[in-house]
This record gives sequence, C-alpha cells and structure tokens, in this order.
Amino acid sequence: MAHQAEREEIEHKRFIDYKDVAYLKLFTDPHAKMLSRRRTGIAAKRQREIAQAIKRARYMGLLPYIAA
Repeated sequence: MAHQAEREEIEHKRFIDYKDVAYLKLFTDPHAKMLSRRRTGIAAKRQREIAQAIKRARYMGLLPYIAA
C-alpha cells in the first residue's frame, strides 16, 4: 500500500476532542480536506467521530474550511 506509512504514524486516542487541533490536523491533507478511511486506516465508527470533531472545530474557527 502506498499510504502504509501514514497509517502507522497516527496514534489512536481514546477520546476525540474538537479542541485538540494538533491531533485533528493529522486527519486532514494540506488543502484542509478530511482524509479517507483508506488513508488513515481507522474503523468507520472512529472516522465518524473524527469527522464530527473536525466539523465542530471548523465551526468554532479552530480549523480552516479550506487552506489559503
């Protein structure tokens, strides 16, 4: 797999918080788009939790919607 290195770098936390911007940035690409499950290698339930946290962080202004 081409993205195996990315999968190994990301640690899985027990609780996902929208205020933990450094952790959420691991799941976005340089253009501020969310990475797919294939690229991150996480379960569907965790992917939904991360997506929800990223959306909340964007709404609160902690993460950008698009990279400038």
